[in-house]
Amino acid sequence: MDFALVPPTGVGPLRIGMSRREADSALQSLRASEEHSPSDRAGQHIVRPSGLMISIGCVRDRLESVEFGRPSDPSDSVLFRGVDVFALPAREVVTRMAALTTVTPDPEDSASFVAPDLLLSFWRPFEADDQPDEEQGYYFGSVLLARPGYYDGPGPTAL
Repeated sequence: MDFALVPPTGVGPLRIGMSRREADSALQSLRASEEHSPSDRAGQHIVRPSGLMISIGCVRDRLESVEFGRPSDPSDSVLFRGVDVFALPAREVVTRMAALTTVTPDPEDSASFVAPDLLLSFWRPFEADDQPDEEQGYYFGSVLLARPGYYDGPGPTAL
């Protein structure tokens, strides 16, 4: 299944600003009906058979972020304007994204990047751009789509 990131709106049935109840229902609709992961947590995250994790973050009863964790097989993909953020090397994702918008290294983690105008962030635990066999550092491990203002500093506490 393809998941198209559409900032700042959301992805698939997950819409930034929807109620927590609606977000949980939308998240559950993305589960694979033939296989449920024992690590699924209602109102938090699901793991699809491909290994793709989809996580939601709610504050004050509203969806404020959706995060995807890299799948272990290509049956699920996460795309932004045709850029497959998990199948391409991190360096190539950054290059392609930079052709579309401003992309900067995360000030707290130089292996990760933020596209603030798109409210997207890309994370990996370390940089291994010249080592394709080191998948955790060669590819991004997660991408997060957030609400406007998410990167402006400390926000309200989750309820």
